Amino acid sequence: MLLLPLLALAAGWSHGQAQVLLKQRQVSITSGRKTTTSMDCIAEGIPDFQSAYIHWYRQVPSKAPERILFIGPSAVSYDDNSYSNKYSSLKKGTNVCTFTISDINSNDEGTYYCAYWHF
Repeated sequence: MLLLPLLALAAGWSHGQAQVLLKQRQVSITSGRKTTTSMDCIAEGIPDFQSAYIHWYRQVPSKAPERILFIGPSAVSYDDNSYSNKYSSLKKGTNVCTFTISDINSNDEGTYYCAYWHF
């Protein structure tokens, strides 16, 4: 079984913008090999969530976080095209972004973060 700790990351600006808060409810997810698991990122304070860019990162101990993908108004963009067979993301409703990992194996262990910034 694999343990996938989760954490949320958000950037807020004071340039007249509302504060943004991202929440990931699960503290950790344990899943068997060859299974699929999903985690939600719940966004508060993003006025047009469906148009927002939500990013997903993975961090392993003693390494910098690595961005896996981001999802914008219409599609998912992967930082490495090979990730498209492993990871996916979709937006649900007005404030939930789901990240899915398929065919889990020991290489998937790490801390997964959702992030947002307005530019």
